[in-house]
Amino acid sequence: MEGPATREFELSLSDGASDDDMPMTLPTDSSRSGSIRKGCDPFAQTQRSKLQHRRARINQQINKEMRMRAGAENLFRATTNNKVKETVALELSFVNSNLQLLKEELEELNSNMEVYQTDSDAISVPMIPLGLKETKEVDFTVPIQDFICEHYGEDSSLYDKEIKELIELRQAMRTPSRNQAGLELLMEYYNQLYYLDQRFFSSHKNLGVHFHWYDSLTGVPSSQRALAFEKGSVLFNIGALHTQIGARQDRSGTAGIDKAIDAFQRAAGAFNYLKENFSNAPSLDMSALSLSMLVRLMVAQVQECVFERITITTQDAKFTSQLQLAQEAAQVSDVYSLVHQTMTQPLMKDYVPFSWASMVQVKSEHFRALSHYYAAAALFDHSSSSDGEECEKEADKAFPEFYVNIASGQTLSQILQDPEKRRKLGKAHLRRAVIRHEEAMRVHSLCKILRKMDILQDVLCQTHKRSLEKYLELDREDDFDETAEAPEIQAHTQQKPDISPPGFSTVQVTDIFQRLGPLSVFCARARWGPARVICLQKREGGMGLTLRGDSPVLVAGVVPGGCAEEAGLREGDYIVAVDGQDCKWAKHGEVVHMLTSSSDREVEISVVTLHSHDTQVERKAAMLSHRCDKENTRQRLLGGAKGQSSASLLNWNRKKKREGSGVAKKLGSTFSLSFGNIRDTEAMY
Repeated sequence: MEGPATREFELSLSDGASDDDMPMTLPTDSSRSGSIRKGCDPFAQTQRSKLQHRRARINQQINKEMRMRAGAENLFRATTNNKVKETVALELSFVNSNLQLLKEELEELNSNMEVYQTDSDAISVPMIPLGLKETKEVDFTVPIQDFICEHYGEDSSLYDKEIKELIELRQAMRTPSRNQAGLELLMEYYNQLYYLDQRFFSSHKNLGVHFHWYDSLTGVPSSQRALAFEKGSVLFNIGALHTQIGARQDRSGTAGIDKAIDAFQRAAGAFNYLKENFSNAPSLDMSALSLSMLVRLMVAQVQECVFERITITTQDAKFTSQLQLAQEAAQVSDVYSLVHQTMTQPLMKDYVPFSWASMVQVKSEHFRALSHYYAAAALFDHSSSSDGEECEKEADKAFPEFYVNIASGQTLSQILQDPEKRRKLGKAHLRRAVIRHEEAMRVHSLCKILRKMDILQDVLCQTHKRSLEKYLELDREDDFDETAEAPEIQAHTQQKPDISPPGFSTVQVTDIFQRLGPLSVFCARARWGPARVICLQKREGGMGLTLRGDSPVLVAGVVPGGCAEEAGLREGDYIVAVDGQDCKWAKHGEVVHMLTSSSDREVEISVVTLHSHDTQVERKAAMLSHRCDKENTRQRLLGGAKGQSSASLLNWNRKKKREGSGVAKKLGSTFSLSFGNIRDTEAMY
């Protein structure tokens, strides 16, 4: 929970931000129908929904117990009465016991991997999915209404539909479906937060909305007002949902394996992006150490899928093919061993569920056993026939790179041509395989949750039985020589995992509050005076003003002594309405037509004037840079999108250490408006 020593969750800027990170905006009209994506029915009695309901209930109970403990601890420190202290100490012991029981129950739920596995009858090693972070409901109504009234000076009741749509979108993303539609729903809300930040979160005033999220593994609640905390939690859920999609794939065929690989790589990319761009996480599941562990876990599961695909596609029993399988299995074992080391670090040991650490250790031992089994199979099934000279040459090249350390003086041809040497080396590999299988089964038996997973037990028993039977086939009664120690197999893979960063631009979104006006002017970071209504009298000599730019149109100058100056129009004013008709999004020609087409001699213009305490920023506001021209051209190429900010999606929240020196720069980018080409749109009327 947020305390005095807790720094707010922050988003760090990346210097390499590209346009691909921007939320795309669809051109719409005023009759927008809102998001078409909806979440799952929260009352649907599916196995996954029941699991999520139990998680939410336990999270609430943990929150209640932690509040009781905090109150009891404060009372214990404040009181000087010994009798009261004894009573409070006894109450604290009960609360701590309840918390321990709740955390154990939550750990068991988080370790429930079978719910997320595939329904296929094929026997495969289960994957480790991650449960979604739970969150409380957030009511944006009053804070946004107040901000619209105070900051934008508009009637907030006119935006009830937009506020309702935002609340419904957030409510829907709490229960995303476990498919591509669920991912798009989370990404849509994630991208929509960009506009929410620009519209309602200013550097000098907080919106006053608290975002409550529960730790994914422990259920410990965290609450912050920083929008970066909301963004980071949604991004975490995007990665978690990818893990669930990957775990449910049917990996009995290459198509399902490829989908699982893609899902786990995208999960790793989401967690890695979160680790590199967000800091000061209030919950442990989004700490750098935890995210590093999750990235390594996803990479290990990708490597496991790669091994499964090679196993399916390798139908022949060629010597080199068996060696490749052995090295691929050794690679999987190594990456899982690295994950296990990360999970057993001091800060992670008590945080990561015991079933996760046990599963990772089981897989490390299991795939090390498989690597020795395939090495033995390559030696036993190899036949040095006269027509396999090319295979022999290829094997001679591959064999020296197969072992980490090989005894000097031994070559592949010597071992393969001598049946006894081949048998002894193969037997040594099988002995190591049986030992590793037994160790995997031992670790599996120590975890109560893993013992309930029948499919995992079936896989371990089958592979152990296969290795043991092959070992017993080679064991002779007259073999009195001690079995040699098999060399360690060099890990190698044909396909290294590729961490796929989140594709923010793949889901196009529309600014829900686009009716407030273009973000270049009408944003939370801009400051302007109250709207003024100017009654402009038309004369034969013209209105006496110069207009410039589009959306909104700027009054670039007024003729001294002209009717515009007499009416109170000033250089730097922005026209927001003509005769009561909103024209914030209107093009230059449209505004001119509205001004000149009126049959009356008098036209009513509503204008606003931007203000800034920095004179340098004011100069920037009056200048139209070449960059603005390129940005406006780019927006037209995107299909006429309105309100599209040129800032990257990364530019949501800056680290506090950069705020002091970057105020002028930030404000400058806010007031450097995109008006299109000045030479084409500036004219006097």
